[in-house]
Amino acid sequence: MVRTIVFVFLLQICVCVYSKTAVKNKRVCVIGAGIAGLSSARYLKEEGINFTVLEATRYVGGTWRYDPRVGTDENGQPLHTSMYKHLRTNLPKPTMELRSFPLPDNLPSFPTWKDFYHYLQDYAEHFDILKHIQFLHNVVLVTRVDDVWKVKHVHVQTNETFEEEYDYVILGNGHFSKPNMPNNPGEELFKGTIIHSHDYRDPELYRNRRVLIVGAGPSGMDIGMDVGEVSSRLVHSHHSKIFYRTPFPAHFVKKPDIKEFNETGVIFKDDSYEEVDDVIYCTGFQYDYPFLDETSGLNLNPKSVTPLYRYMVNINQPSMIVLGLVVRACLVVALDAQARYTTALIKGNFTLPPRDQMMEEWQKRADTIRSKGLSMSYIHILAEKEDQYYADLTEESGIERVPPVMFKIRTLDTEAKLENLYTFRNYEYTVLDNFTFTRKLEDPAVRRRFNIWQPKSG
Repeated sequence: MVRTIVFVFLLQICVCVYSKTAVKNKRVCVIGAGIAGLSSARYLKEEGINFTVLEATRYVGGTWRYDPRVGTDENGQPLHTSMYKHLRTNLPKPTMELRSFPLPDNLPSFPTWKDFYHYLQDYAEHFDILKHIQFLHNVVLVTRVDDVWKVKHVHVQTNETFEEEYDYVILGNGHFSKPNMPNNPGEELFKGTIIHSHDYRDPELYRNRRVLIVGAGPSGMDIGMDVGEVSSRLVHSHHSKIFYRTPFPAHFVKKPDIKEFNETGVIFKDDSYEEVDDVIYCTGFQYDYPFLDETSGLNLNPKSVTPLYRYMVNINQPSMIVLGLVVRACLVVALDAQARYTTALIKGNFTLPPRDQMMEEWQKRADTIRSKGLSMSYIHILAEKEDQYYADLTEESGIERVPPVMFKIRTLDTEAKLENLYTFRNYEYTVLDNFTFTRKLEDPAVRRRFNIWQPKSG
């Protein structure tokens, strides 16, 4: 009896030691040091998993770092940031916080890009992540060979090439850096300027000018109001069916989609005409993973990445996880949950379903989208399914549940945007528990203290 007990005890020790050794021996490559990369690094580090973060720039924070330049940086690398001078978060503080690392209480309810960028820097330092990041290393090829991932990367200053093998690859390089540029007839004739919102920085360039904004997504609405404060006329071309009740100034003009350009302006599809000096395309971004080849097993399209289980696991190669592709969600909260799910998967806390089962779940969503006549870009949308998504991640992996209050805050914030785009950031949201929150008007003195730009029409 005693021998049996001793044997079982020793066996348990051996299993525990083997398990810890197996986790430590797993090699993980994290691509990108933005929110996805930093949150992944934190949880992998906490679990003692061997990982490396590869970052093409010399900074953390990804797109949240403002740079007045456009085009390329000092090393000839494309500038990935799309930050502009007056940008503030379009979601309130509680939904912009990474788990157990709150934004400072004294910050306004909707922080500036600078506030949030410093927050990410503090996050990296607090969790001692920087030593795990290889800065200035640009990934040029990720390929699957003999059941391992071979990752080739180049030092952007020395051009020295490196290649390592990994068991898992986490893609955290984001999808807000490759502009989706329309190709409207007659653009080559137009004598004014045309840029994408990716290269928009400062409204002063448009003072007393006639400006056309194309697109009515978050950036189109926000940049339109930013430019509208200084332009002599603001023409907004879009086909959005969202009904904004915002009382726009008299010099704002709504137009349908573009039919064609000429030398001095634009003819729209209703055959109306507007003379304009400048055009800003706020037409979104393309999914771009130029370092992946066919061995990844992913179908890479400018508007979709498929097939993915749980909106992130590569079904054909489940040791590759793509973070941050969800749309219409609290993206920071979602990224944090996805990073925790991924870490639990790598650690072995749970096992993914068989490939056929994962594919069946994904195919069901894809068929629903196609049956409605929608494009496959809708495959990444959470919207009203957001809270259930967090519940599903927890049920499967055992990670801590994202509180339902996050989805509730986003829902009310969306209503505030529809009511008035000039005033929705004036609200302060305070979480009371996992299910409830309060909302009140923020003290204007807070905005003045942080020198936050406020629209004249607000």
